[in-house]
Amino acid sequence: MTTDSPPTDRRRWLALAVVMTASFMDLVDVTIVNIAMPSIRRDIDASFSVLQWLSEGYALAFAIGLITGGRLGDIYGRKKVFLLGIGGFTLASMLCGIVSDPQLLVGARVLQGLMGALMVPQVLSIIHVTFPAHERGKVFGMFGAVVGLGAVSGPLLGALLTQWNLFGLEWRPIFLINLPVGIAGLILGRRFITESKAPKALKLDLVGVALASVGLLMLLYPLTQGREHDWPLWGFISMAASLPVFGAFVAYERHKTRKDGSPLVELSLFRVRSFAGGVGVQLVFGMTTGIFFMVWTMYMQIGLGWSALRAGLTGIPFSLAVSTAAGMSVQKLVPRFGRKVLQAGALVMAAGVLTYIWEADRYGADIKSWQMALPLIVMGAGMGLIVSPITDAILSEVPREHAGSASGLINTTMQLGNAIGLGLVSVAFFSVVDDADPRREPMADIFGGAFTHAMWWVAGGMALVFALLFLLPKRRAVEDAPALEHEPEAELAAA
Repeated sequence: MTTDSPPTDRRRWLALAVVMTASFMDLVDVTIVNIAMPSIRRDIDASFSVLQWLSEGYALAFAIGLITGGRLGDIYGRKKVFLLGIGGFTLASMLCGIVSDPQLLVGARVLQGLMGALMVPQVLSIIHVTFPAHERGKVFGMFGAVVGLGAVSGPLLGALLTQWNLFGLEWRPIFLINLPVGIAGLILGRRFITESKAPKALKLDLVGVALASVGLLMLLYPLTQGREHDWPLWGFISMAASLPVFGAFVAYERHKTRKDGSPLVELSLFRVRSFAGGVGVQLVFGMTTGIFFMVWTMYMQIGLGWSALRAGLTGIPFSLAVSTAAGMSVQKLVPRFGRKVLQAGALVMAAGVLTYIWEADRYGADIKSWQMALPLIVMGAGMGLIVSPITDAILSEVPREHAGSASGLINTTMQLGNAIGLGLVSVAFFSVVDDADPRREPMADIFGGAFTHAMWWVAGGMALVFALLFLLPKRRAVEDAPALEHEPEAELAAA
């Protein structure tokens, strides 16, 4: 890697503050939208499919652009691409906050996802070249804390901004709050971040990106929109036709590997049994969490009629449980018990889901926030046992020279799973709402029934995660560990 000059002590810490703030802004934007969706629906008369696309479009654009964004930074300069990303992310946030057309709002969210894919991969690469090896442990620990804070604070911040209705703007401040943060990051980043490039950067694979994008859109667009059109024939044709497109993608990736060794996806990694199984875990886990967080918001705010603030506060036990269990998992449990910790996490999370289903059935529309605390804590504890150690476990048998590519693919797969899960909400949740008769059933009962139906999907997903975890090694052999300290992409996925 090359740098212009070693940064002074003051400059590097200011650069760290800038890139960490950018990461925080992106993480918050991933989770902040869900809690505001009912308000968005009322204000601009958005359909349920539009609400799905607000999260699905962001996740899909972010996933598709993530690997390419990292390579653009390696080729043209991490600072340059980071500033382009944060500037574009800020502009997209402004567009999200001022548009009133549902389709334009979805387009702005897709742009946000693409700009996030430019911005986020540069963060850890910039940290890597800015700080000497003996300081990186402390710095990456700080980064991990910011990641956790962003994930936890997003729903609560979204609830507060929506509930306060600042200047009569309803939900719009959840996006507009990014403007001063992004502008400050752009100005300070331009001044204090040191430019760097990779000495041997992989080439771009734009054909691979195009094929993957077309295939995913052919699959997800009819899956998300089909319900509103009474599941037309063209939707099933499109989903079936996505399979040969994915086949063409695989064929081209093999050609790209032979041609210049720079495919979008390193297919040889899937010969490693534990990696292939781990990618399956990430995909299914992303799908189940995508379903859960979307239907959970709909259930509380539209079904039960709770305010955004009450819904946000109800989720605090879940967030705290995730953070606590994640710390224990990595520091104490996994070194002693290995893979069993992750499998226990899948079973614990499934137990929390089943408890939630039982409570939703038992209490119906009279369910209280405190009654939800028990299943949410159990679910959060199970999730925490999985999310922190999973990347390390998947990478444990990957050759050192492929650790960066493998970890980037792990992160991409999680985002793709999330996008697919959001598409499946049409079947798992909204199809039940559509089949109900609001003249005979109260809204709380309709959405309660749809929620429990979707939660059975989540429970099934966790059972599949439990089974796939058997493909991971029982314990990680330290001597075989990939050299992550020299792979910013790997550190990104681990964080």
